[in-house]
Amino acid sequence: MLLQRLYRITNCNRILRRAVLYKNIHPVRKWENNMHIFRKLTIMSPFTVMGIWGFIKSNSDDKTQIAIKELLAKADTLFDQGNYRNIYNLLSNYKDSKDVEILWRLSRAIYKMSEIASDVEAQKLTYEGYDLLCKALDIQEDHYALHKWISIFLNKKSILEGTKTHIKESYNIKKHMLRALELNPSDATLLYMLGSWCYEVSNLTWYQRKIASVVFGEPPTSTFEEALMYHEAAEKTDPNFYSHNLLMLGKTYLKLNRTEDAIKYFKKTAEFPAKNDEDQQAKQEAQKILNSISK
Repeated sequence: MLLQRLYRITNCNRILRRAVLYKNIHPVRKWENNMHIFRKLTIMSPFTVMGIWGFIKSNSDDKTQIAIKELLAKADTLFDQGNYRNIYNLLSNYKDSKDVEILWRLSRAIYKMSEIASDVEAQKLTYEGYDLLCKALDIQEDHYALHKWISIFLNKKSILEGTKTHIKESYNIKKHMLRALELNPSDATLLYMLGSWCYEVSNLTWYQRKIASVVFGEPPTSTFEEALMYHEAAEKTDPNFYSHNLLMLGKTYLKLNRTEDAIKYFKKTAEFPAKNDEDQQAKQEAQKILNSISK
């Protein structure tokens, strides 16, 4: 009996010791298991880290692109509404960026602002827009809008700097227009611009040609036939898109002694629904020429 009692006591003590030992050890094991899981979660391969970073960066880039698209869409809407000052205020904050889509739109607004500004302000704006486009072309050469608008600014800038400079820059003006047309052959405005360039060169006075001969040895050349080719192509590409293209068709036909064709386009110009001051000017000039022809 005594032996049985001793056995039961001893066995009970062993069970208690095991229980105490398990109670003390179990939290440690639980902690070790948690640490093992944590290590699995935190110790990742470089490829996993790169993947997560790439996802975050891609998501950020997507948001940036969406924001830029919204900004450009807003600028285009304002341009259609004729709110050039608002475009300037909107995009000027980004003029130090390397986004050519922003830069050429800002320059376009600057040009429109210069057309209604005082002489001093117009000159300042002209150089500002020209410098922005030069910067943009250094970033991306193969963007048609950059060549298109730098030819416009170069023309205006050279006029401000005098006849000699204007004639001297005429080659560069045409070069940029041709490059723009190469990049975007369906732009009716570019075709109009080239037609106008050809018309103006063909219409140079004798003293302007003399200056050109001194500057170049040989002045820029063109013909009224070439001018007509571009103006007709512009009208074919986008009929009635611009009152001044209709006007230039009339003037070019008149230079080629095709009076009936000239009258047809002068009448079209005079009947053109005016949307702005440019249209009004074209209509008035066309009517004036029509009146002189009918006398």
